[in-house]
Amino acid sequence: MNSNEQKKCCDHIKGISCDVKNCVHHDGETYCTAECIAVGPSHANTSADTICATFKQKGE
Repeated sequence: MNSNEQKKCCDHIKGISCDVKNCVHHDGETYCTAECIAVGPSHANTSADTICATFKQKGE
């Protein structure tokens, strides 16, 4: 693990919880460690219509 990956494993976005444990930005508990997130699409009408565009599957 390089120093950038080590930093990501410990820092998380305050106020953002995440249950997607197969994402590279997931801390293994309940937090997102991405520097920022992008959520869309802009034409969503309900939360079920939204996605996290920052998601990247572990192992990709």
